[in-house]
Amino acid sequence: MDDRKEGTNSSISQKKRGPYLPLARKYRPESFDEIIGQEVLVKTLRNAFDLERVAQGYMLTGVRGVGKTTTARIIARALNYHVHGGDNKATVNFKGYGEFCERILKSCHPDVLEIDAASNTGVDNIREIVHNTSYCPIEARFKVFIIDEVHMLSKGAFNALLKTLEEPPPHVKFIFATTEIRKVPVTILSRCQRFDLRRVSTSLLTKHLSMIANSEDANAEEEALLLISQAAEGSVRDGLSILDQAITMGAGCVTVASVNSLLGLADRMRILDMLQSMLHGETSTVLRQFQATCNDGASALQTIKDLSEVLHSVTRSKLVGSEYCVSSTPLEEKQLVNAIAGLISVPIASRIWQMLLKGINEISSFPDPEIAAEMLLIRICHTADMPTPDEIIRALGSSQTSMASNLQQSQTVDNKSNHLTIPESSSSFFKQSIPSDLNSFEEVLELVGHHRDVMLKMHLEDHVSLISFSPGRIEISPMKTAPQNLARELEEKLSIWTRSNWTVISSSGYGSKPVGQLKNERLAAEIAEIKKHPAVSTVLEAFPDAEITGIELNSSKKLELE
Repeated sequence: MDDRKEGTNSSISQKKRGPYLPLARKYRPESFDEIIGQEVLVKTLRNAFDLERVAQGYMLTGVRGVGKTTTARIIARALNYHVHGGDNKATVNFKGYGEFCERILKSCHPDVLEIDAASNTGVDNIREIVHNTSYCPIEARFKVFIIDEVHMLSKGAFNALLKTLEEPPPHVKFIFATTEIRKVPVTILSRCQRFDLRRVSTSLLTKHLSMIANSEDANAEEEALLLISQAAEGSVRDGLSILDQAITMGAGCVTVASVNSLLGLADRMRILDMLQSMLHGETSTVLRQFQATCNDGASALQTIKDLSEVLHSVTRSKLVGSEYCVSSTPLEEKQLVNAIAGLISVPIASRIWQMLLKGINEISSFPDPEIAAEMLLIRICHTADMPTPDEIIRALGSSQTSMASNLQQSQTVDNKSNHLTIPESSSSFFKQSIPSDLNSFEEVLELVGHHRDVMLKMHLEDHVSLISFSPGRIEISPMKTAPQNLARELEEKLSIWTRSNWTVISSSGYGSKPVGQLKNERLAAEIAEIKKHPAVSTVLEAFPDAEITGIELNSSKKLELE
């Protein structure tokens, strides 16, 4: 397998020189070793040729740009591979170009006929093909018919093909390609071997684009290639076309900014900041961020779609953890996603998700997408922090008794009063109780978390060393990764939130470890301790690859480690 990878790399490097060709054509695979992401197809066809069990018909299906036509040409090349002085058997182990290889790959060989079913849909076209099957090949070993977009054939054309496809002459092979496999009659499918070509994974496509960029002497950022792979949606041809355009646009340099501008994408960090502002209910900030994103070239519809993807990442991070993230995802983005995930609840995330899905349809149908997108963002800002139906029911149920008690007391004291005072507990689900006095740095972090300032909380936990704390005065030592105005920002926000004067001093000394580091060390110690428990050790022995990522104690049945 390593030899095949090295062969793929060398074949890519050999295509470096020569006249300009679009990358999708220049780096089109010419052998099974160069096909990426289709391991099942490659393995099956290799074994079929090695065992001389080649079928009379193949059906290749998949989305655009995954290699259907390319695979068909490689099969035709393998069927007709001929080298002077060789054994001249059909094989996939190509030792250089054979006598017919170049013409087959360029689709100009008389015995390998490519037909576009989209423009040859009638019965007469298929009758001509059936008639040609009675003639032997002119030069090659097999006469191969490659019919692209076969689902476009008419019903009569399919019927005219059935008998020949079921029992073709020994020198005839059929290869079909389609993107709409459901439109192909079952009678045709039953006479072929079917291969479903999968979308190429983002990570594999990114590596492939990186090799091609290096071969083209292009300076491409890894994150930019990741964006291109995501935009390609598993299509190698789409990815190469975008890369080709990006190289031209940047004069040999492919950057994140240029790819965002080219594809009309929004910066991921800006989208995360927008989501954070939405959760705070900061409507004006969200609208400014949205307008800035559109001014940078991102479309309104694409921005909302990106916001949906970011919300999905945040929700999944909350439920699964950050392990699922792509390895090339920037560390700062991972930290911000995890921080937002710690503050948003699943019901609120589900509510915003439903609003975004509905909003995408509204934006698509409205004449001015930006106006529709702004109204959607305003609606989300004003509903993101509303209680869920379950919270309302629980709050009303818990407050019903206190409301009745207050009503009786009010009537006893003053029977003439017509005013009913609703207790504060009936609306307690709108705001959590926050202590008026902050007596520790941990309470400061709780206050910041309550106000859902994700970035500030993340910096205070991970990038700050606490030197001293007293009510009204905090001395911290920011790390190099912390913002320069962190102390001033904390001072201003504490003064606003607590309605009292605070002084936050930034010092160059070093105090205690960052809170986030202490939490991780404490968690590591707890995990090390709990691994000693017989029940836990038994589970870990049964599942060697399992890892303990967190510890939660049930309030009703706590685990005894003694």
